[in-house]
Order: sequence, then C-alpha cells, then structure tokens
Amino acid sequence: MTDKMDLGNLTSPLNLALILVIGYVVIELRDFTPKELAEFNGIDGKPIYLAVCGKVFDVSSKPDFYGPGSMYENFSGRDASRGLAKNSFDPSVLTDVDLPIDKLDNLAAEEKNSLEEWFQFFSGKYTCIGQLVENK
Repeated sequence: MTDKMDLGNLTSPLNLALILVIGYVVIELRDFTPKELAEFNGIDGKPIYLAVCGKVFDVSSKPDFYGPGSMYENFSGRDASRGLAKNSFDPSVLTDVDLPIDKLDNLAAEEKNSLEEWFQFFSGKYTCIGQLVENK
C-alpha cells in the first residue's frame, strides 16, 4: 500500500470543471435586497447590476447600455422586470426600493411573454450573480 493519494480521478478535466462551477456558485451567488441592489448603478465606478424575474445580473460589461447617461440607466441597480414587461423606460414602472418586491401578478399575457423573452435574453448574455429578496 502506498502513502500517496491517487488524484487521477479528481484532476480529470470534467471533474476540475465541475469543481470550478460548484465553487463559483457557492462563492459568488448572493442575495440582494432592493436597497442593496440600488447601490450597484454604475455611479462612481461601481458595478452595474439589475434584476429580472427575481434574478440579479451583472451588466457592467455594457455601461453604454446600462450605465449613467445611457438608454437603460433607470433600470441599473433596480428590479427592471415591470419596465421590461411593458417595454417602458418610464420611472413610474419601477417599484420604490423601500417597498416590497413587485409580484408582477397583474401583467397581461403579452407582457408576461415579453418579460420571459427579456429574462431569456439576460440569462443568455449576462452572468447571474444572485437573487432579489425582500428588504430586511
């Protein structure tokens, strides 16, 4: 019997990839309250995050779309779900960060479809870094 541990199975490319993915999920995903999320709006060099359907995405790679002065800046640091569902940039579609998270239960069928398409877009293009949870 040998004192050396056989790392052959542990260091296979598939196992290393799985370890990295599990490590990323465990380490990086976190909960954001609406108040906490509001801090990540790209101002003063901060990252830019936004929430869609309860998931928080890092959109920092596109400051020209989501950063200060951009077309979608009102969604930065916020739950963008209702605005995306309604295809509206009007600030009135955003829930105040001090209020409970918008349940989106009064959306019309076409708005729900639009929101699902937006969610798929964000899921395919940006990294999900956490979930939106109620304020403490």
